[in-house]
Amino acid sequence: MYPGTLRHKSLLPLTGILSCILGFLSTLAGQTVVTSSAFGKMPDGSSVEVYTLKSSQVEARIMTYGATLISLKAPDRSGKWDDLVLGFDTLEAYLANNNSKGAAFFGPIVGRYANRIAHATFSIDGKAYSLTRNNGDNSIHGGPHGFHNQLWKAQPLAAGVELTYLSKDGEEGYPGNLAVKVRYTLADGSLKIEYSATTDKPTVINLTNHSYFNLRGQGNGNILDHQLRLDASRFTPVDANLIPTGELRAVAGTPLDFRKSTSIGERINSGYEQMRLGNGYDHNFVLDSKAGDLAEAARVDEPSSGRELTVFTTEPGVQFYTANFLDGSIEGKSGIKYQRRTAFCLETQHFPDSPNQPAFPSTKLVPGQEFHSVTVFRLSTRARP
Repeated sequence: MYPGTLRHKSLLPLTGILSCILGFLSTLAGQTVVTSSAFGKMPDGSSVEVYTLKSSQVEARIMTYGATLISLKAPDRSGKWDDLVLGFDTLEAYLANNNSKGAAFFGPIVGRYANRIAHATFSIDGKAYSLTRNNGDNSIHGGPHGFHNQLWKAQPLAAGVELTYLSKDGEEGYPGNLAVKVRYTLADGSLKIEYSATTDKPTVINLTNHSYFNLRGQGNGNILDHQLRLDASRFTPVDANLIPTGELRAVAGTPLDFRKSTSIGERINSGYEQMRLGNGYDHNFVLDSKAGDLAEAARVDEPSSGRELTVFTTEPGVQFYTANFLDGSIEGKSGIKYQRRTAFCLETQHFPDSPNQPAFPSTKLVPGQEFHSVTVFRLSTRARP
C-alpha cells in the first residue's frame, strides 16, 4: 500500500478485502486509487504490467510495454461510462501490431522522435546520422523499435505511475544514451502526462502520447460530428510524403481553420491541396500560446454524449490526425474492426522534421540540459443545449 494509493498485488485475502473497501471509499472521496495487475509476458519472458488509475470521474490504464495508455474511461452526461481510446484487449495484439509494417501506434509514448524525419537523416554539429526507415524513405515515431516497442520500468506514485526507459546510444540510429521518464497522474478529471529526459551526447528528442480518441466510445462510429477548436493561427504545410515544406501558413481561409469550434467532418473532404495530400487531417498546427507555458491547445465536444476533451500543453505544436489510414483490417477491442475516421489524435509535440528545418523550434538536447514537457487531457461533460 502506498501513501494516498492502494495497490492490489500478492496480498493476503483479508488484506485484499480491506484494500478493496478502502479503495472504493477513496474513489468516492474523489481521490485517485492506483492498482496494478499482470498483462502478459514479452517474447523473452519479461512480465508486462498494467497500472490502473481510478477516480470518481476518470479511469486510465497504462501498460509498461510502450508506456501505453490502453484504456481511458469516463461517464457521459447521463452517467454511462465508455472507453474513449482505441486499442487491443491483449498484449499479444499490441505486440503483433507494433511489429507490423503498418503499426497504428494505439496509445504509446512515441520517440525518440515523434512524427516524421525526412529521408531518415539529420545532422548535429556537422555530423550526419542515419535512422531506421519505416515510412517509405522517412523515419516516423522513432523507427520500428522506437519507444512504443520497448518495455519500460514502472514505479507507482501517489496518484499515478512513473515509467522510465534508457534509450541506448545508437538505438535506431540516434546518438547518445537518453534517460527518459514519463509520469501519468490522475486528478480532478484530468490525466496529466509529464515527460523528462537527459542525454550524454547531443541528440534530438520529440516525445508525445499517440492515443486515438472517440468521445462517443471506441468503436461507436466515426468522429465527423465531433466539434473541434484549436488555438492555432498557423500550420505547417506538407509535401506528397507528408514532410513539412518549412512554411508556416495561416489557417485563415483554409479547411484547417479551427479557431472557432467546427465539426471535424464539415471540411474534411475539401478539394484543398493539403487535405488531398493528407487524405484528411494529418497536419501539425502551430499553437498561438507561448511554448513552455501550460496553456489550452484544443477542445473537442461530442454532442450526443456531452463529453468534452480539453488538451493543455507546454509544447509549441499539435498534430491533428483523423485516422485516415485505418481501413477495417485492424481488429481492436471486443473484436471491433477499426474503420477510417473513427477516431482522432491530438499529438502534442515539436514540429515534424525539425532537425532538418532550421526555422522550426529546436529539438536538440545536449548534456547538462533536461528535456521537460507537460500535456494534460481533461475530461468533462456538458448538459444538453
